[in-house]
Order: sequence, then structure tokens, then C-alpha cells
Amino acid sequence: MWISRGLRRMWGYVRDAPGTYLWLGVLFLTTVALHHMSPEFEQEFLRARSTNLRELSSDPVRVLIASAMWIEGGRWVPYAVLYSVFHAQAERWLGTVRWLAVCVVAHVGATLVSQGALLWAIRAGVAPRSAVDAMDVGVSYALAGVVGVLVYRIPGTAWRYGYLLAVLAVYGVPLALGPTFTDLGHGVGLLTGLACRPLVRGRPGKTRNPKETAAVGSDYRPWP
Repeated sequence: MWISRGLRRMWGYVRDAPGTYLWLGVLFLTTVALHHMSPEFEQEFLRARSTNLRELSSDPVRVLIASAMWIEGGRWVPYAVLYSVFHAQAERWLGTVRWLAVCVVAHVGATLVSQGALLWAIRAGVAPRSAVDAMDVGVSYALAGVVGVLVYRIPGTAWRYGYLLAVLAVYGVPLALGPTFTDLGHGVGLLTGLACRPLVRGRPGKTRNPKETAAVGSDYRPWP
């Protein structure tokens, strides 16, 4: 029956990206928790888990982890779609360890660069001193990194460069028109993903399951 086949395929897709959907499950629970908080308490609660300058200076490891477990604004469904389209594809392609490495490097690198730029702006008098408490929680830097590394999964030069131009426009236009530290973080996250090419070596250009890989035998060639 087509419904049961569809459900099996859906379960197979989820099963092959355990890290993506475990993370998405955590985000669902934390989003539900946010909906039970008053607006005032929510802001203070998230600020304590934000990778702003104040929190990074006192407990950087804690907030770098905690900030990736909450979504400001409480909208989970769009992230469920984005995780399924980008994170799940990357994890199924790279494997959980390499996918997680891209996420961590992009999240940490983009956070440190963007907050470093904000610190410079405060010291230069361009940004107010109150910006040390700026809200900076969420998963978008890691997502930008994954979007970037997926460039190397696109087969065919035309499609690959078309995808690259599209993502450069998505992340580059806001940075060019009216940059904020968040826009800078997204740009750095994307560039970090592009810089993760060494992690894709030996990975095929198309996601395969073990049965498919065995079936192609000697005809299989990893995507360069």
C-alpha cells in the first residue's frame, strides 16, 4: 500500500539522520517550554543562554552549547523543514560525525567572529555599550555552515555554481545592505561550511545506502 511505503521511506530518512532529528526533538521541547514562559521571563532566560559578549566572557563553553538548543521567537516548524532539507541531507551524506563537525565549527567560528566584530564596534563607539548583552541564541550559524558544505554534494558544474550563487545571494545581500553582527555570523558560517571541503573527501556526490553502494560495485566512483 502506498501509504505504508511512504511511511517506511519517511522513517528510513529519519533513521539515517539520527543527529539531525535528535537535535530537532530537543528544539521542539525547548520551544514548547518557551511558550509557557511570560515574555519578560523568556527574554531574561534566553539572554542567560545567549552567546553575547557578557556570557562568553564568563562561561563560553556553556553558552556555546546552550545557545544551540533554543530558538528565539518560538517558531519550530520552519526549522523542522530546514533541518529536513539541509541538515538531514548533509548527515546522510557525510555521516553523523563529519556533519556534526561542520555544525560545531560553523557555530563556534561564526559566533566568535561576529561577537569579536561587535566588541570592536563597541570600543570604536560605533555600537552602544549595551550591546554586550545583545541576544544571540539559535541554530542559524550551524545551518549556514551546512548549507555551505552541501555545495560539494551538487553534481554537475552548472548546478553546483547555481546553488553557490543562490546561497551567496541569500546570505550576502543582507550583509551588504545593512550588516548586523548576526548577518556577519551567517556569512562566516557559510564560508566556514565552504572551507570544510576536506571533510567531504571520499564521500559520494549522491547519498547512497549500503545496499545501493554494494550494488554498483566497481562502477562506484566518489564525487571529487
